[in-house]
Amino acid sequence: MKLKVTPTAIHDVLVIEPTVFGDERGWFTESFNAVDFADATGLTVNFVQDNHSFSRQWTLRGLHYQLEKTQGKLVRVVAGSVFDVAVDIRKESPTYGKWVGIELSAQNHKQLWVPPGLAHGFLVLSETAEFLYKTTDYYHPQSEACLVWNDPTVAIAWPLPEGVNPNMNAKDMSGLAWDAAPKF
Repeated sequence: MKLKVTPTAIHDVLVIEPTVFGDERGWFTESFNAVDFADATGLTVNFVQDNHSFSRQWTLRGLHYQLEKTQGKLVRVVAGSVFDVAVDIRKESPTYGKWVGIELSAQNHKQLWVPPGLAHGFLVLSETAEFLYKTTDYYHPQSEACLVWNDPTVAIAWPLPEGVNPNMNAKDMSGLAWDAAPKF
């Protein structure tokens, strides 16, 4: 299987597009193959955990990261659509403080590679969405941190309709401002 890999404004955040084979019966895609991923991206990754979430429209999850056991994530949507965001919080990175966002959907089959050292979150655009992601390390709640979704320094342009507030849990609503959030 061939993968199309497109770099983003953050040099090592990558949009991954697997080949999709379709006909009158439907379609087929190989969502992950370690050899093809390594050949296409130059990265050798060892995924240890798969996560699957279901969310309703305008739910915003994130911007999460772990200070220990940092996780690289390969994220995709299998039902609905989301606006997926990665924020570079690596002090030595040339894109420190920058963010990228992309629509991931069941229809476009796009995936996003989010390397360790970035905060990650998403906003559900469709009525509901199912979001899957592979991680390179295990969940470590003791070192989890959250960058507040609407920090004016980062200034993410979330595609929320005027007058709509995102649905969030208490942890995400109390995320830390850019100046207070721990960085790498």
